[in-house]
Amino acid sequence: MPKILKAKLINFEQSWQLGEVPEDWQKANVAPVFKKGKKKDPGNYRLVSLTLVPGKVMEQLILETIARHMKDKKLIRKSQHGFTKGKSCLTNLITFYDEMTGLVDQGRAVDVVYLDISKAFGTVSHRILIEKLMKYGLDEQTMRWIENWLNCQAQRVVISVRKSSWRPVTSGVTQG
Repeated sequence: MPKILKAKLINFEQSWQLGEVPEDWQKANVAPVFKKGKKKDPGNYRLVSLTLVPGKVMEQLILETIARHMKDKKLIRKSQHGFTKGKSCLTNLITFYDEMTGLVDQGRAVDVVYLDISKAFGTVSHRILIEKLMKYGLDEQTMRWIENWLNCQAQRVVISVRKSSWRPVTSGVTQG
């Protein structure tokens, strides 16, 4: 195993064991990325949060730990499609369609309510997220790491060479 890889693995293990997240892993540069349309319209940009690769790798390791725990404890219902391997928006839509057409075929009334939760991840309270994860019985080390990671996040906006000041992040979760 290359020395650099071994050193990184040791860093990840120490971070998790101590429940401490290196400060530079918790900082993100937020940059606007042009999508399409007129460049002068701010609505034609998507904000991207850029963080260091080691922090992203550790996030994935923690995500796998949480996913394994949720699966082992059978905490995810079969009806859950989002963030579930082998399931997607399409499988959710197909299941929904099958259930609704089945009810209509039986002559039963069907009411449908659509909710737009497209910004939901940006509004998740860190405090509430931590309480929920504790409720589901995650181990103490993982919980300590997640708390440290969430409670010490900061971001700034970077446009060209100009940078805003660092600001704490109190809500929202990473996506991906």
